[in-house]
Amino acid sequence: MVYRITPARIGRDQQVRARILDCALQRVAEAGFAGLTMQQLAAEAGLATGSLYRYFTTKGELAGEVFALASRREVEALASAFAVPGAPAERLAQGILQFAARAWNSRQLAFALIAEPVEPEVDRQRLIYREAYADLFCALLEEGVRSGDFRLEQTRLVAACLVGAIAESLVGPLSAPARAAREESLAALSFTDTSRHLITFCLRAVGAKGY
Repeated sequence: MVYRITPARIGRDQQVRARILDCALQRVAEAGFAGLTMQQLAAEAGLATGSLYRYFTTKGELAGEVFALASRREVEALASAFAVPGAPAERLAQGILQFAARAWNSRQLAFALIAEPVEPEVDRQRLIYREAYADLFCALLEEGVRSGDFRLEQTRLVAACLVGAIAESLVGPLSAPARAAREESLAALSFTDTSRHLITFCLRAVGAKGY
């Protein structure tokens, strides 16, 4: 008799897998990818450690999917910010402000997504989602060029530059060691100052009117 996996079993497995990912994402949000261990995750998900490997064959595979889950939410949030009514420059500024605010309010997770040293599986996801962010910026920049709000060429290149600039500008404020080192000689920038300067820089980079 051939054993067949029933729809009920598939549904249960999907629920367990989703629970594992939720627990893993919470762990990364609290301690970064360095704090994600299979033993602790199994305990938090209510599973034996060996059972985790039914759903994720390696820690790298798990970390890559956690990264994709968290990044997908951030891409969706940015897409929603860019999709609101208004002039392209206003929407660009609002999207950058929202992205920075979400990062500021979850610094450990944001640093893990942007800059923490990680497994190769996570690095591959980073490249994929950088392209996803660039696609959103590129679409808004092209709209702004058509409307005359932005003055620039090579929108795809500029979009990639904006993604890199935004990520790089937040690494210092988000990283506890970098922030501590900087504060030894300089006062730390507040969220208001950081986001304001970042928005101004980006609007000037795309040739927005008034900047």
